[in-house]
Amino acid sequence: MRTEKARMNAPRTRIGILTGGGDCPGLNAVVRAVVKAAAKRGWETLGILGGFNGMLAPVRTMPLDYQKMDGLLTSGGTILGTSNRGPFAAKTGLGNAHEIPAEVIAAAKASFEALGLKALVVVGGDGTLSIALQLFRHGMPVVGVPKTIDNDLEATVITFGFDSAVACATDALDRLHTTAKSHDRVMVLEVMGRYAGWIAISAGIAGGGDVILIPEIPFRYDRICAQVASREKSGKRFTLVVAAEGAREAGGEFVTQDAPCGDRETRLGGIGAVVAEEIAKRTGKEARVCVLGHLQRGGGPTCFDRLLCTRFGAAAVRLIAEGGFGRMVALKPPTTVSVPIEQAVGRLKTVPVDGDLVQTARDLGISLGD
Repeated sequence: MRTEKARMNAPRTRIGILTGGGDCPGLNAVVRAVVKAAAKRGWETLGILGGFNGMLAPVRTMPLDYQKMDGLLTSGGTILGTSNRGPFAAKTGLGNAHEIPAEVIAAAKASFEALGLKALVVVGGDGTLSIALQLFRHGMPVVGVPKTIDNDLEATVITFGFDSAVACATDALDRLHTTAKSHDRVMVLEVMGRYAGWIAISAGIAGGGDVILIPEIPFRYDRICAQVASREKSGKRFTLVVAAEGAREAGGEFVTQDAPCGDRETRLGGIGAVVAEEIAKRTGKEARVCVLGHLQRGGGPTCFDRLLCTRFGAAAVRLIAEGGFGRMVALKPPTTVSVPIEQAVGRLKTVPVDGDLVQTARDLGISLGD
């Protein structure tokens, strides 16, 4: 009887979870899965608010009750909030790595211990997981979950958020197709992706694009205009161009919205307008640009991402139970696995220039601007 009473009075295992970096569809689905899987083991889950910054004074947290997770599976954004600026910025300038100050790490570790956490689930992309790796190397038990619409994270076949972003971009192309055809225009759609062209080439192929510009293949305007002219000659008086925000002319620089900043990465953007203006000047065609921007990050996740997020969240809890700290859950079809976080960060996963996606585009007669 005393043994049972002692068991009932024993403190419950408590884990923490935070979301870092840019928001994207599926973050709440991961939170839901972690909370539910943890509750199944009798654990408590504490949400850290505002990303890693929530672990600094004044510490900001919220208890996560598994009975109140209804609706999170389909909702966009993150109920925990997020941040990619401040003392925990691990990537600055044009993607340069940045060591977190020792005193900041020490403060976060002290908060972790004061909160009585067994482990911390960190949900994010390259920058966020780079921070998690630094915390792990300073003795904090962390587990990573790969998130980024850019799909540029190594060690996993796909990151959650990517499928939802591609669906958004493909829908935009479907809509632009009808207006481009109605006015005999060139329509340029600028999509996110930073230094990787996964969104652009995936949506470009799925949405019937005629020209796809990705960072991995520098483009030439004469090749783009040749595609426009070829379509005109065949009786197709409109052209759809998909440009990744990190696409650049051969020998040129990235088009950016601001100068390098000390506590965050430089914002790419504006290449769509540059390309549209140049096409209009060289061909005499009317050209318009549409920048999707944060529309790709908003809204609820696709069914694929809902399932992937749920699998990742449950796998993260299993990893904690096994003591697999310093590791990240990953998708290696047909199953989820775990890999050391250090194998996933600091090495950008880009579109292979001789891979299946590029070859498929070329086989369909899509110009890649080279």
